[in-house]
Amino acid sequence: MPWWIWVLLGLVLLVAEVATPGGFFAFFFGLSGLAVGGLVAIGLAGPIWLQWLLFGVIAVAALGMLRGPLRARFDVVGSDREVDSLVGARAIVTAEIPGAGQGKVELRGSSWNARSAAGRTIGLGRHCTVTRVDGLTLWVTGEIEREP
Repeated sequence: MPWWIWVLLGLVLLVAEVATPGGFFAFFFGLSGLAVGGLVAIGLAGPIWLQWLLFGVIAVAALGMLRGPLRARFDVVGSDREVDSLVGARAIVTAEIPGAGQGKVELRGSSWNARSAAGRTIGLGRHCTVTRVDGLTLWVTGEIEREP
């Protein structure tokens, strides 16, 4: 194959890596396409079967050696990393939370379903602290009332 087809293939794969939320794989195949294109351009790639073999070997070798360090360098992590945690945040009760029932709280400008983690009623307008998040329901504990 002509060198420019390999370079074009490499560029298409690099663009695909940027355009898709993949797991950082197409990048290495794009680099491999560019490398094989360079080898073909200087006459070191040989026949077409050797070009395809080089493409695969270079891509897999680069993937195996560089993917981990590059992911760590660019802080690319999966969905196991919490973006934001509501546990410990303070909310205000907007609809009384019965001890064994469900009420409403406002937290960060949004209304949430809430349940009492301690099993006690938390009154309207009281401040509470989020102890657990269960789907779209916050489990909260009310602050202890202080005697004047």
